[in-house]
Amino acid sequence: MGKRAAFRLEPVLRVRAAAEEAASRAAAEAEAAARDAAARAEELAAALAGRVPPASSPAHVFLAAMVASAAAAADVAAARSTAQASAEQADLLRQRWTAAAQETRALERLRERHLLALRAAELTAEERAVDDLVTRRHAVRAATDDGEEEPWRA
Repeated sequence: MGKRAAFRLEPVLRVRAAAEEAASRAAAEAEAAARDAAARAEELAAALAGRVPPASSPAHVFLAAMVASAAAAADVAAARSTAQASAEQADLLRQRWTAAAQETRALERLRERHLLALRAAELTAEERAVDDLVTRRHAVRAATDDGEEEPWRA
């Protein structure tokens, strides 16, 4: 049959598969980071909601409690903003993973087509070889035959 033709895109396919795997890991890590950031923001919001200013206390204690509450509210807003940015980053990385997976699948389909073409070429070569053998055998028999038809044998 001879030397089998190499699939020249095989190294590219391996690189694409590795890129897809890396994108998958990055998307999973970003998703986990987004979930953690959202949980942290909700924890801070729950802690802020539980704060109650002191009922009967001097003005400076009340003022300090209000400043602390305002700072906590700013922390909650920052945590929610971070959670939103993390979610957007996770979505972007998920889109990159999807694109990498599509590129990998396209190259895998090309490889499958290549293998099918190789197999079809091998089958065609085998058919030609068999046809040549049969034709040659027939030609030899026809040249040596005395004109009588040979009966069929099982």
